[in-house]
Amino acid sequence: MSRPELQAPPEIYYGDTEAKKYTQNTRNQQIQANMTYRVLELLNLPPDEPAFLLDIGCGSGLSGEILDEEGYIWTGVDIAPSMLEVALEREVEGDLFLQDIGQGFGFRPGSFDGAISISVLQWLLNAETSHPTSSPPHRLNRFFTTLHSALRNPSRAVFQFYPSSDDQIQLITSTAQKAGFGGGIVVDYPNSKKAKKVFLCLFVGGGGTQQQVPTGLQGEEEDDSRVRFERRRDRERGKTKKGKRKSVKDRDWILKKKELYRKRGKEDVPLDSKYTGRRRKAVF
Repeated sequence: MSRPELQAPPEIYYGDTEAKKYTQNTRNQQIQANMTYRVLELLNLPPDEPAFLLDIGCGSGLSGEILDEEGYIWTGVDIAPSMLEVALEREVEGDLFLQDIGQGFGFRPGSFDGAISISVLQWLLNAETSHPTSSPPHRLNRFFTTLHSALRNPSRAVFQFYPSSDDQIQLITSTAQKAGFGGGIVVDYPNSKKAKKVFLCLFVGGGGTQQQVPTGLQGEEEDDSRVRFERRRDRERGKTKKGKRKSVKDRDWILKKKELYRKRGKEDVPLDSKYTGRRRKAVF
């Protein structure tokens, strides 16, 4: 079967049906979780400190949910409206933007403490039109240049992606370096056809090209990420019983959710009052 990025542009490939199918697939959920945990390791953020992250190609928010659980605030961008609609239906916590990353970002300089991306970079390697500005080198240049500006100094950006050739890896890394990034390629399990994963780990400031690129994982694929995913899935399943939630959301959670909806422009958000989040008596 042909790779997805060779079949159609992402906003077309991930239509309503495919977006829901992708999100509900347990294997996709596990892969997304494994890769998100790994890019967070490579991002190497200070422990127990808040951080504002950019999730590039956030899709339906599968990675964003893990960012929430790890205590990060995040903003997501994606080019597929159907994916973002699924994310809204799932009530993810991050702010969402419909954005063609090949056109670059418009965020203020130094907005983010780091950036992550899962299975996205390869989509920039296909020209969607014959116009020169739609060529992969032009799109990659706009992407990396504006991303570099949007990240604070020092910080990191880590991308998991699926290159189809060494030439693609060279094009991506050289364009990132021209945009001002340091860093390079990290390969996990290079001797395994099934477990091998490729990451681009980029540095902003903090010594730039002098920083040492992390070492990829070796030997057999570890199951730590799988175990974490299964525990997370069990927690999600445990939240419901006979269709009803076991836990009751507290007032702070409800106020935060309502404020998020207001920022997104929803007009039917109930007003806050002394009754907001108040528990009802067992018997009326």
